[in-house]
Amino acid sequence: MSQVNQTVISQLRRLIRDGAFQPGAKMQELPVAEQLGVSRTPVRMAFRVLEQEGLLERSGKKGFVVRRISRADVLCGIEIRGVLEGLAARRMAENPISDQHRDQLHACLQDSEALVRKGDFTEALIADWSDINQRFHSIILDGAGSRAIADAIARNNHMPFASADSIIMDTQRLDAEFKKVEIAHLQHQLIVQAICEGDSVRAEMLMREHAYIGIKYGAFLGLEDELLTRT
Repeated sequence: MSQVNQTVISQLRRLIRDGAFQPGAKMQELPVAEQLGVSRTPVRMAFRVLEQEGLLERSGKKGFVVRRISRADVLCGIEIRGVLEGLAARRMAENPISDQHRDQLHACLQDSEALVRKGDFTEALIADWSDINQRFHSIILDGAGSRAIADAIARNNHMPFASADSIIMDTQRLDAEFKKVEIAHLQHQLIVQAICEGDSVRAEMLMREHAYIGIKYGAFLGLEDELLTRT
């Protein structure tokens, strides 16, 4: 996915999370494109992605409205993903890892290490991190070798902010977002270590904790999470 498309998707996730677009509000391509300073094409793609993620829902033939999202639904969706991905990591660690999966995981770690070594985070790197993160989670899921887990995660991905791909970056606080990426990279390293060592219990625990980084680590890093702090 292009940098512009990924940036627009991330910005709209954050605006919906922070209440800039209220539940039931109509989402129109042109006003949103003008607000974000982009063309209508990436906005159109973002609407489709956010519909799949459960943040928008259809209204009429071509329109979208913001779906009503509760704090409980978001936390439950993330908890479910953590359980399922933890199970996938455990199953992967219970058997000798294949050379292919080991090489793929280490390639992900090398790519994220190169990104982290840049020392700061820019909007141009958002799409790069999103791609690395998506690859990492896909490898873990594939390594579990379970169609049941894959199908369950696919269904859960339609819950708001539940997908591992639902990355939210505050472009006004890229310094804090970079710290979150550093922590995620460290967690990836520890998960890979546990899987390669066959430590299934640790792999499951680490993967469960990793699911919460996008929604609960913000306060620790000085990033306000409006959805989880609203009463």
